[in-house]
Amino acid sequence: MIEQNIGQLERKISKRIKDLYNDRFGQSPSQIICHFFDTEIVISLENSVTQAEQTLVKEGYASLAEQVRFYLDRIIKPELKKLIEEIIGESIIDLITNTNLATGRTGIIVVLNQLPEIWNAESITNGNVKYSPD
Repeated sequence: MIEQNIGQLERKISKRIKDLYNDRFGQSPSQIICHFFDTEIVISLENSVTQAEQTLVKEGYASLAEQVRFYLDRIIKPELKKLIEEIIGESIIDLITNTNLATGRTGIIVVLNQLPEIWNAESITNGNVKYSPD
């Protein structure tokens, strides 16, 4: 019997990402929003930029801060993938991340092959019809 619902998975993913960022970067995002959309998960992290990156930007080294973030995202990406796959019990096709140093936000898009087994799959927002150009 399937015991998890979509809200539980979203909360687990958010908590584990918060813990991962705290462990790897020494600080946790102030807020994490996680939502399933059909076979995609969209995750938004508030205040995900480290103090060191903020200092670099403030002192005129934005280019260096962007390089630092590029490599931090590159390092953490496999860990995010593994973490999410463990929680949902499904393989991830693609995981895309981007951080805006000016706003301190990180966006993560996770593309799944299929939905995980949950008991309330009908509650997932899938009103957006997939569009494929001709």
